[in-house]
Amino acid sequence: MRRFTRLTNAFSKKVENHAHAVALHFMHYNFCRVHQTLRVTPAIEAGITDHIWTIEEIISLLDAEQSLGA
Repeated sequence: MRRFTRLTNAFSKKVENHAHAVALHFMHYNFCRVHQTLRVTPAIEAGITDHIWTIEEIISLLDAEQSLGA
């Protein structure tokens, strides 16, 4: 992820923004991305969910969190 290096425009200057970007990366990696060796997502393999998540589902979680916090 380019957010870890200082030589790009995507570098996170705030720790909070960096933490959010890393959390989104791990969410996509574990819930959306089908892994070649598993043939499913790690979350399905672990029994956490029963389907491959879409980006829209992740965004809806973010929207729900913001509406609860506001």
